[in-house]
This record gives sequence, C-alpha cells and structure tokens, in this order.
Amino acid sequence: MAELLTGAQMRAIEGAAIASGSVTGLELMERAGAAVVEAIFEEWPDFAPNGHTASVLCGPGNNGGDGFVIARRLQDRGWTVTVHLYGDADKLPPDARTNHDRWVAKGPCVPLTDRSAGTVKSMPDLVIDAIFGTGLTRPVEGEPEFVLGNLETIRDDFGVRCVSVDIPSGICSDSGKWLGCGPKVDLTVSFHTEKLAHRLEHADTYSGKVVVKDIGLPHAEQSDERAGYVWMVEPPAAPVLAKPTEGQKYGQGHALILSGGPGRTGAARLAARGALRIGAGLVTLGVPPKAQAEVASHITAIMQTPIANADALTELLWDTRLNALCLGPGLGTGDTERGLVEAALPLYRPTVLDADALSMFHKMPADLFELCHDRTVLTPHGGEFARLFPDLAAKLTAEPIGGPAYSKVDAARAAAQRAGCTILFKGASTVIASPDGRCSIHSAQYNRAAPWLATAGSGDVLAGIITGLLARGMGPMQACETAAWLHTECALEFGPALVAEDLPEQLPAVFRALGL
Repeated sequence: MAELLTGAQMRAIEGAAIASGSVTGLELMERAGAAVVEAIFEEWPDFAPNGHTASVLCGPGNNGGDGFVIARRLQDRGWTVTVHLYGDADKLPPDARTNHDRWVAKGPCVPLTDRSAGTVKSMPDLVIDAIFGTGLTRPVEGEPEFVLGNLETIRDDFGVRCVSVDIPSGICSDSGKWLGCGPKVDLTVSFHTEKLAHRLEHADTYSGKVVVKDIGLPHAEQSDERAGYVWMVEPPAAPVLAKPTEGQKYGQGHALILSGGPGRTGAARLAARGALRIGAGLVTLGVPPKAQAEVASHITAIMQTPIANADALTELLWDTRLNALCLGPGLGTGDTERGLVEAALPLYRPTVLDADALSMFHKMPADLFELCHDRTVLTPHGGEFARLFPDLAAKLTAEPIGGPAYSKVDAARAAAQRAGCTILFKGASTVIASPDGRCSIHSAQYNRAAPWLATAGSGDVLAGIITGLLARGMGPMQACETAAWLHTECALEFGPALVAEDLPEQLPAVFRALGL
C-alpha cells in the first residue's frame, strides 16, 4: 500500500535526502516546479501552444519557491506570466529566495494585494496557487484570505483554471480542515505521495483532481520503522481471497451473526448474506425463538439456531468451529442483548461489534472497552463514535485555530488504543486503526465516490463482510481493509439506485474483475 504523509513526515523525508547529499533543496524545488508544469500540460493539452497567460500566487515559504520555478518554466514555453508575492522577498527561505531572484531577472513580481491579485481587469487562462503548502500552522487572514476567496469566483464565473501546488492553500495538510479558508481548484499536484488531507474531510470538493508527481525521493516500505505512517487501502490481491482447490466448508470458517427479535431481523440477515458471499464456509444466524419463523421465511443457504439469552450463546460457543462472531445489526439495546455481548467477548473469538452493540454502551463506554480484546473490531459511524468517544469527537469537530489540526486519523488511533481493539471509523474516508498504531485510510472519493452507499443496511452488509473474512482467517486489520475496499467496489459495480440487498450480489462480478 502507498503511504499517505503528514506535512512533518514529508519534510523529514526531504531533509534526510538533502542531508545525505543525494540531492539539494534547489534541485528538489526545480523538480517540483517542473512536475507541476508537466501535470498542467498533461491535464490540459490545449495549453500546449504558446500565447496563454498565467498568474502565479507565491507565498512566503518553499511552496512559493516552487511557484517561482513554475512561472519561469511557463514563460520559457511562451506564456505571459505575472507573479504575485505575499510577504517580503528578503525573508524568503534561501532556496525560495534564489528562485525569486531568478524569476525577477525575467519577469515582474508584484505584491499580493487585494487590488493586484484579488480583482483583475483581464482574467488569465490559469492561476497557480503556491501561497501556502503543507506547513501551514495558523488561519489564513488578510490579503491571502481575500485572494483565495476570489479564486473560486473567477474559476466558476470566468472559467479560469486553477491549480494548487501540493495542497490548496488554507487547508491543513494533516487533517483536511480549513484554516480560515479553502479554495476549490481544478487540479492539485502533490509531490512524492498524497498527503493525508487529500483523503480526509471533503478533500475531493476542494482539491479537484489530485496528481502525484515523483521528485526522486525514496519511498517507505511498510515496516516497524514506518509504524507512524498511514497507508492507503488498495485493491486486495486475488490470492488473498481465493479458495483452495481442495478442502471443505469448515476450512473456510463458520460465522455466527446474532439477530434481533421479531420485526428486527433484516439487518442481521443482510450481514449474514455479506458473510456468506465473501466466502465463509458456513454462516449461522443466532435468533431469538420468537423470531425464528420470520427468519426461516427469508433464508436458504444461511442457517439459524435459537439463542434466547447469554447462557444459550455460551453453550453454543463450546463448538469452536464457530470461529467469528458479529453482534449488533438490529440486535436491540436491552439488558438481554447486552448480556449477549458480555458473554461473547470473553471467549476471545474474532468479533465484530456494530450498530446496537455499540449504542448499548453509550452511557458507560468504559464497560465495553474492558471487554474488548485484540481480535475485536468496532465499526462506528460518526454518531456512534461520538457516543463512545465523546472527548475525541469533540476535538475532531472543534474549529481549528492552527495546524496541524486534530484529524480523523488522530481520533481513530486514539480510540483504538483506548479500546484495545481495531476501529473502523466509517465515512467517505474510512479510517482503520489498530491498537499497535497501524492505520490506513479507505477513500470512497474522487473517481471512487460511491454516494449510493448512504442507504439503510449498507453498514450491516459491511459488518457481515468483515465477519466472513475473519472466519476465513484474516486478521482484524486486513479484514477491515479488504472489506472496506470490496464494499465500495460493489457499490460502484451496481451504480445508482443501489439498496443494501444489492451489495452482496455484486461480489461475484467484483471477484471476477480481480482475477478470481
């Protein structure tokens, strides 16, 4: 999986490369500027002929230095370029100052003021935002705020194409939150890897299309030394999901999913269908006796067994072939249902807790955390997360007064450590964190946006898919990552008008596309 970096991690990689003598800061800046120009012409081939105009907005740091390189290279292609500088040229970092001086020898550099950059008589063809990069630590105010606020207007009203260098100015690179403002641009060119902000919050609404350009820095391998990194969830390899040519159903695990009472069995049935389709050898619904007739009228390959209370569940789980559990979808939140959770977790089976199994502990979440173990998976959406981890949710939703701001990654990691288990924090950006610090993001954004997943029962299917993968032998982190990717891919395979029942039925087509 590819790494997603914080601003500090990116600066550390650059600093290490410079310290090693393999590259200089000036060389990296030149590569970055050249990469942006390359990305512009790849995205808009109609810009290839000369005669176009550009305004390059440069800031007081090395992001501004990249902007000077871009301006020089566009001018070399026959463009008419104006550069606007926010700040004092004498206070620029050394490499940025060198590129400022190189530009001034070729073209004009005027102050970034309301008059010169925010309101213009003749619109350029292209605006380059190189004001603030990944190191922004305070809210954007004054002239930059005015200018950045106008970018969206000239983009939407006048058709001016806008490009941001590394990340749109005003966005915290670690959290994706606005620090005072956040312009929407057409293209964002990031270097080396994407940054966390490209996959958090509403990244796809402000970043436009994100292109990553290599600038010759070494990439991390996923290892203990890189435990602090966040990784992007990518498609699972076919062998991970393949079944052996020889074997029998118990070799692929037996998942047990507990159902609610009469009139509340649908969610568990959805989860069970997901577990069966993902390849669990057997799936059984544990059903309150009064709901058995209801469940029997809806299932075929899925089995059912009566479970009236915690004692019945404990007795059933003497059968160690039942190797993965799911509690929560449509379960209910009464004392009987809480007793089921309290009976299941001490048996140390891989267990997914979703929906009601989370909500029932909202008054005393510490009681749940005492029961959780390292084979437990909690799958909260935003509201459930806030009920279980109110202090973390408050930090996450607080208005940022500086950067790096508290992010969904920070919250998920802290939650996983507190609960002592894997957390799958749902959303368009699903963050998966384990108590040992490992963390990944599955992004249903940009070309993988799947808004039809916002439908009743979708999360129940996801819980079932995770449970089925646990039954097949995956560890909690891998099961969550694989399930999140497949869940979205099923939605994309089906398309508009999706309902939850459709999701498991897309898995055969998705599997075939993966080469199974």
